[in-house]
Amino acid sequence: MEFKYEIRDNNLIIDVREIAGIHTIEDSKEMSEFVILMLYKHPFINSIIIREATEITYLPSEVEILKEIAEIYRYAIDSLGAERFDFYPKYREITRGVLKLLTQDPILCYFRILTLLKRIDDESYRKNFLEEIKRRLESSKIFSLFRREHKDYMWNFRDFYRRIFHPIFKPRFVLSNVIIFPPEGSILLERYMLRDGSEVSIYRVKDKIDILYSVIPKEYLISHEKVKVLEEARGRIGELGGEIKAFDIMRRVFVEKAELVITEISLSRNIPISKKEIKELAEVLVRNTLGFGILEVLLQDEKIQDIYINAPVGNSPIFINHSEYGECTTNIYLTLEEANSWATKFRLYSGRPLDEANPVLDTELTLPFGRARVAAITRSLSQEGLAFAFRRHRESPWTFPLFIRARYFNPLFAGLMSFIIDGGRSVLVAGGRGAGKTSLLSSMILELMRKYRIVILEDTPELPIEIYRKLGYNIQHLKSRSVITHVQTELPPEEALRTALRLGDSALIVGEVRSKESAVLFEAMRIGALANLVAGTIHGESAYGVYDRVVNDLGLVPTSFKALDIIVISNVLKSPDGLKKFRRVVEVVEVRKKWKEDPYSEGAFVPLLTYSASEDSLKPTDVLLNGESEVLNQISKKVKEWYGAWDKVWENILLRGKIKQTMVEYAEKLNRLDILEAEYVVEANEAFHLISEEVLNEKGELISEEIYRRWLNWFEKRLKL
Repeated sequence: MEFKYEIRDNNLIIDVREIAGIHTIEDSKEMSEFVILMLYKHPFINSIIIREATEITYLPSEVEILKEIAEIYRYAIDSLGAERFDFYPKYREITRGVLKLLTQDPILCYFRILTLLKRIDDESYRKNFLEEIKRRLESSKIFSLFRREHKDYMWNFRDFYRRIFHPIFKPRFVLSNVIIFPPEGSILLERYMLRDGSEVSIYRVKDKIDILYSVIPKEYLISHEKVKVLEEARGRIGELGGEIKAFDIMRRVFVEKAELVITEISLSRNIPISKKEIKELAEVLVRNTLGFGILEVLLQDEKIQDIYINAPVGNSPIFINHSEYGECTTNIYLTLEEANSWATKFRLYSGRPLDEANPVLDTELTLPFGRARVAAITRSLSQEGLAFAFRRHRESPWTFPLFIRARYFNPLFAGLMSFIIDGGRSVLVAGGRGAGKTSLLSSMILELMRKYRIVILEDTPELPIEIYRKLGYNIQHLKSRSVITHVQTELPPEEALRTALRLGDSALIVGEVRSKESAVLFEAMRIGALANLVAGTIHGESAYGVYDRVVNDLGLVPTSFKALDIIVISNVLKSPDGLKKFRRVVEVVEVRKKWKEDPYSEGAFVPLLTYSASEDSLKPTDVLLNGESEVLNQISKKVKEWYGAWDKVWENILLRGKIKQTMVEYAEKLNRLDILEAEYVVEANEAFHLISEEVLNEKGELISEEIYRRWLNWFEKRLKL
């Protein structure tokens, strides 16, 4: 049987869309024969794609099994001359039958040869043809697989081939490849569902240290009938015009169009599809055309922290960093076609170039079910072409109560930082890559009262600005030139920061201190140019590491470092076996001002909280417990009720921490984790301030027990308990 085909980039692509029936290699002897003959003619083929309503892909490891059979066929034809007219003319029909059976069903061919060896007396034919084919079959991979389960083999049935061939099935508009089945002997560790119905399974691979993150996207669970509806809908939507520049608006418009078109097609074909299914199908279609395909599926998983695609694209699977299982290999292979599509969309989305002259692109991606920071590279930096790294952010910002529940820090840290933020001090969050610096910074913003104006400066947008605005914050967001990509149309970070300082009194948040803007930032801290919190993140493993970076790497005048009040150090810690990672705040350090040359040797770095590994918690130092912190004393001097009264300051810090801990306890007791999200946290913080003012006016002092009692009463009413 002949099929339409083309050979492209060593891929054999067979089109059977116009032919009725099932045409997989494992199900169809005609397809098996065609493929093996094609491998005989074109031995360089390394993958096979069969296009039906879905696209069926056989990976190189499976093609190698078929290539062995094609090589046996080649030996029979080219070396033995089995198709020549003078090749044992007496047995011409038997020879043709054996060769045909070899391409259609190699195992049945083997048994056919065994029968012929018993029946045919011609020693020459037996030895020179039948036994040669038999010997080569016995040494093949397919025969070794057959030996393991030969008891289950049934004549003229293809169940054996269905067990050894596991191709990838996917709708044709899905560009990435997904390996459906885990390696043999894998142990299932966990299974859970994503919002759209995609299924995630975590496996430990047999005899390996690797963890396999296996996801079956919703696209692979759609029936053939509905896939055909989506294929037709894709064609119609492509014909609809309209230019819309805003990505989120364009996406909403296309989802609505897709729903209408899918409804029309299902009615015209009399295919019953519910309204819920129509919405789901529309989302699937849009994410695989206008959107980012498999990336959108991965970004739905809140347990994923990082996603990596290495060059050359398609040669290795996508890798992820999982919050519970660490670094994992996935069952997904990105195609070059999809990688190029992503690169084009990132250029349009960010307004930044990505080409050989500008081989690095930094941007942010916001999708319906997730946000991520994007780093893309290409030639000339990456000699093998495109590669990507994605840092996933929560849809909603992290909050202090969420961090307490995740054990990132304890209530004492939350209370202390809440007090320092209200005191309008300068803070840097330091740590290594992936330590949670930006997440902690975003949670600190929520500790500011909404009455204050906030200016946020970032070179690559990572903070959830729109969510802050929806919560009622007064925010001005500035975007500066990336120190990596050097896009000339964007303002350099130091000039952007000077502009921010001219925008009036406000809290200032710098996404990350990377370059020359550090001098401007510390100058602003030193001269008191800002009337509220100044905070940012920086790479550094310790307080001295931060000093070393800003002075020696970024060129800050050493004495300007005195403008900094607090350094928070967060790090990624490992379990003893080295297989698991977890993030913790490990130290809170205040920077004292009475030093001349070296703050470290002159004792300027004074810890207030330090991490206890045995208790997995932050513990207060004697400096903090005894009220010897210069930063906290400077804050208390500006408040009449706290001046010279360390016990009241300490009570207030503990009260703030107790409120955060109470929110966590209620969330767990009521099984309502939404209580820990930004909306409740902002309201709870402002209720605390209003109640504190109320108690002060009534009692003449801040009585912690009374403030907590009234706050708890408000909180329970807010929860409608």
